[in-house]
Amino acid sequence: MGTDRGVCATLALVVSTPSPTLQLDPLGAEARPLAEWLTTFHLASVVLDPYTNESSWVLPTAARIMRGFAGAAVRVNFIVTANDGDAQSFLGPLAKEFLVFTDPDRSIVRGLGLSSLPAFVFLQSDGSIAAHAEGWDPMAWRAVAKTIAEITSWSVPAIPAPGDPASFHGTPALG
Repeated sequence: MGTDRGVCATLALVVSTPSPTLQLDPLGAEARPLAEWLTTFHLASVVLDPYTNESSWVLPTAARIMRGFAGAAVRVNFIVTANDGDAQSFLGPLAKEFLVFTDPDRSIVRGLGLSSLPAFVFLQSDGSIAAHAEGWDPMAWRAVAKTIAEITSWSVPAIPAPGDPASFHGTPALG
């Protein structure tokens, strides 16, 4: 019960539903508005700042969680607050495994109303934010994963799992 209240408090920090015209710029492809990315699937995004230790600490965990939703009716992705080259360098082989959006000017971060990174954000196909967590709080990330699993009729990946980092607050989302 306490975890659910914590997630609701976290959700209250999101300023508003992001604009459907918000541009998402995938690695190696042309930018398109958010609405076009949501026509078929929901989006489950892990938002990372490659210039901070905190985002690197959670990267293996985030990839494991995203792999847990492979095959679900959700498009898992990374949003990296960097240009293409720095995003690819930070993610390494994960840049080929997952959909990656770059956000060097942090317009996506602003549009989502995030205040701390890393973050885990679940956008439903109607453009609303169904759940999100900021910083690395395993219980909050588990709550986001549970929301995704409930909406997509999927199983919840183990969060936390052995090898995951200890909880931390994260860094300012706008740099």
